[in-house]
Amino acid sequence: MEPFAIKLLGFAAATCTTVAYAPQFIKVWKTRSARDISLGMFLVMVLGLALWLVYGLLSGDAPLVAANAVTMLLAGGILFMKLKYG
Repeated sequence: MEPFAIKLLGFAAATCTTVAYAPQFIKVWKTRSARDISLGMFLVMVLGLALWLVYGLLSGDAPLVAANAVTMLLAGGILFMKLKYG
């Protein structure tokens, strides 16, 4: 595969995995309820996303950086609302 096609594949995968968090974020935001959200899962997820973001920055991998930066904002927002609204 050509490098450009590989980057496109990376951005497509990044878009899918990032957009997957949007419906949950919107639902918690609208209902102000995060009772059914796992605190442990989101703590570990946000930590993992932060580590992937640092790895992406250090390796210069644009799709990895973009995906993890946006996903970390969404997952971090859900984590914040979990802590605030329980």
